[in-house]
Amino acid sequence: MLSVLLLDFGGTLDGPLHWLDRFLAQYRAAGIDLTREELDGAFEHATRAGYRAGRVIRRFGMVDLIRFLVGNQVEFLAQEGPQWLRARFASSDAKGRHRTVEQIAAGFIGATREGLDANRGTLKALRRRFRIGVVSNFYGNLERILQEAGMKKMIDSITDSSQVGIFKPQPGIFEAALRGLGVPPAAAAMVGDSPEKDCEPAHRLGLTTVWYRAGGSADGRYCASADYTIASLGELENLRW
Repeated sequence: MLSVLLLDFGGTLDGPLHWLDRFLAQYRAAGIDLTREELDGAFEHATRAGYRAGRVIRRFGMVDLIRFLVGNQVEFLAQEGPQWLRARFASSDAKGRHRTVEQIAAGFIGATREGLDANRGTLKALRRRFRIGVVSNFYGNLERILQEAGMKKMIDSITDSSQVGIFKPQPGIFEAALRGLGVPPAAAAMVGDSPEKDCEPAHRLGLTTVWYRAGGSADGRYCASADYTIASLGELENLRW
């Protein structure tokens, strides 16, 4: 019998939209009309920088974390981005670049908080039926982020990749979450927006899998490893397991 829901964080619990798509929307709002492919390298560069930051980043709340990530993205784009953007950054002063970072970060933080606010009620409702775990590739400060969001008290287990030293799609991160909750794979479902990082590895371990297909990078895609597909987190409340 299903007794545990494991939820991804970025793009799922704070969804909709994968973080790359959410950042892309904010760059475009700032007048930087990048394609998803052009931003992807900067996104990965900043993500790796966050993982390497270790104890420093573990003190960060949402605001400091996103400023850190956007600052690293912009630094990468100024050196490795498309030529027109490199020229734009080269012609701007430090204050201008800082304003760009602040605008993108503020827009991203606002959108993320909207997602968290919208999903808080769903999490509360699910908590009546299931024990809740969060399993995420994150920076070591996920517990603080969830505390800020007013969600930590509704969550039984937090498995942050930088804390356990295992990153999705490695099966060990899901196994660590299950051990922490004391349940076998058959008693748990994994809910996430990534077929490759969430559904496929969890499916191989024997968990029920739910693909959160919320648009953005998921448009036009299919997840063969998903037992269920949802378009909003609220659909979990009425899902017939």
